[in-house]
Amino acid sequence: MRRYIGNVKSIALRAHSTEAHPMPFTRISLLKGKSPEYLKALSDGLHRALVEAFDVPPDDRFQAIRQHEPGELVFDRRYLGGPRSDDFVLFEITAGRPRTTPVKQAFYKRLVTLLAETPGIRPEDVMVIIATTSPEDWSFSGGDAWTFKAA
Repeated sequence: MRRYIGNVKSIALRAHSTEAHPMPFTRISLLKGKSPEYLKALSDGLHRALVEAFDVPPDDRFQAIRQHEPGELVFDRRYLGGPRSDDFVLFEITAGRPRTTPVKQAFYKRLVTLLAETPGIRPEDVMVIIATTSPEDWSFSGGDAWTFKAA
């Protein structure tokens, strides 16, 4: 238990160092009709992949899930991948700091592995877009731009 707590503290200190940036916010888009259990498994799988492979602290979880009506989520069934089914899911991740290409690739692989396990999404049905921002592009509350404040 002490080792786990030490690892969490290490992650938190790294994430909140003077060079830290806000961590990811993810918009998840999929077609309407999935159960609350499916959505929870989707959310949990994403968060686990972010923590394990994208250097995100365990308590940093911000997601918006939107289920679209038919015709509101338009995607090509075969462009640069596929074939895609009606289980297609789009993850739009806005990250507060850039990650290296190897980190991104490891994250993509971990995400599709976890989502294949539960809720059972085929890797061909997972699309991820990552965009990065600057700290001043985030306001977590109070109408103030995010800045690091040393403790």
